[in-house]
This record gives sequence, C-alpha cells and structure tokens, in this order.
Amino acid sequence: MARFTKIGYVAFNVTDIDRSRAFYQDMVGLQLTETGAGGEVYFRCSGDHHNFVLYPSDKRGLARVGFELESEEELDRALEAVTRAGVKVDEVPAAECASLHQGPSFRFTEPYTGAPFEFYSAMFNFDGDPFIPTVANIQRLGHIGLGTPDSQKAVDFMTRVLGFKVSDRVGSRTTFMRCFPNPFHHSIALVHSARRMFHHLNFMVTEIDDIGRGLWRLTRNQVPVVYGPGRHVASGSVFLYWADPDGMTVEYSYGMEQFPESGPRKPRVLEPMQLNSDCWGGPRSKASGVPIDTDKEEVTQQ
Repeated sequence: MARFTKIGYVAFNVTDIDRSRAFYQDMVGLQLTETGAGGEVYFRCSGDHHNFVLYPSDKRGLARVGFELESEEELDRALEAVTRAGVKVDEVPAAECASLHQGPSFRFTEPYTGAPFEFYSAMFNFDGDPFIPTVANIQRLGHIGLGTPDSQKAVDFMTRVLGFKVSDRVGSRTTFMRCFPNPFHHSIALVHSARRMFHHLNFMVTEIDDIGRGLWRLTRNQVPVVYGPGRHVASGSVFLYWADPDGMTVEYSYGMEQFPESGPRKPRVLEPMQLNSDCWGGPRSKASGVPIDTDKEEVTQQ
C-alpha cells in the first residue's frame, strides 16, 4: 500500500470569487498566497504554497481533493493500485503541476463518492514569510466529509485500494478514515447519504478559544452557524460548523485523537445516537452538503 503524508489541499468552485476570497481571508483566517492566470485564488494555513483553492465558476461545488504522498515512489505505487482497480487515471500535465507548485501528480474520480481526487508527491513551500494566523490560530487543513449511498463500497475501495485505515464507525451511518500513516483520527469522514455529495471541509485550530471567538465573529457578521459548538465522541474534537457564501459547510475543530503507526487501537463501532455526534447534547446537525453533480443547485440536508 502507498504511504501518505496528509490531506494536502481542497479546491472549491465558487460563484462569486471576490466574495469568497474575502470570506475565507477575513472570516476563516486563511492567508492568500497567489491569484492564478485563470482567476483561481490560492490560500494556505501552513508552510505549503496552498491548502485551499477557489476556482471561479457558474456553479458551486467541490472541485478537487488533493492528497500528498511521501515520495514519488509512493506516488507510483498508488498509481499502480488505482489503475489495477480499473479506475481511469489522468496524469496532470507538467505545466499545471508547475502552476500548482507541486511535483508529479495524477487525478481520478473516486468511483463511489464521485469526488475528484488528486495524488501528488510533494508541494513546494511558499516562497515568502511563514504562515501567521490572523482571526483564528489555524494549525492545518484537517479533513473532508463526503456522502454517498454506496458508503460500504467506498470504504472498501479507500481501504483496500488506497490503503486508508478505518479509525471508527458510527453505526452504518459514518465511517472515519485516516490516510495512513498520517496519525490524525480521520482525513475523510464518509457519510451514508441519499446521493453523492460534498458534506463539509475542516480546518484544525490550536485552542478552544478559536472555537468561541469563531462563533461570535461569524454571528456578528450574520454567517449561518449550522451546528455547534459541541464535541464529537469518535475523534474527541470540539467543533463548530458554518456555511460559506455558496452554502458549502466549513468546520473548525480543536483537538483530535492521533494513532501510532504501529499497534494502533482497533476501530470502534459507536451507536448512531445524537450524544455520539455531540456529547454536549446540542441539537442535531443542520449542516448542508452540496451535491457532487453540481449541475444541480439544490442543497441536500443531512
């Protein structure tokens, strides 16, 4: 199995690039690093060139999820596994890799969520000052949530072909997987849903005060807070979810269980009850997801 470093970046299609750029810079606290030739906007929350990208579009939605492999040898191993599974793979042209400031890369559509995945061997560090947090002490891009009616097949593909590891399950509703050997509890939260959809995007923050400050900053600016604050039982994370200008759900989380590479505990199966979603007893999530087939504009409620 190929070895991953981390979930490296996520890209969104947005309907008003200026509005979304201001939102992610001023409300979320990401640092703008570059505007590309096609109007795309790159942000970071680490030493990488980018951890988040906005693409101008007439339809909102998930554009891409990028995972970083440990080396070009590991990238080749992943390419072989995905190809052997019968999934169509597209090599990213060298010129586009250069514009993304990353090494060799390939893309494919994850067959059971419909999500566009990109695997790459390395991203070049941002050539400038180190990332300095502003409105929130963001540590890193944390994870992405995806929904599909084929959740068990998706779990099988991601574990058997991609080499992800299951950390925990909540009944048959949600499976949390980490891109091994990255230690954090999950890189993907896979939700069983009526249709293929983007569910949410997570950024991990440094202290619980980032959750409280975020709540009131968003509230003061009339940003819809859709779930939280609360604490998830599976990962131990304190969370806060809200909607961005296109209705895409974004999360801050503080604290998360980490797994050793060798001898990790076995995955648990938690009962699908509200107190396992939020042990503080908050109301059930109103977080919305955006369908992967973004030619449809309706929002699917979870």
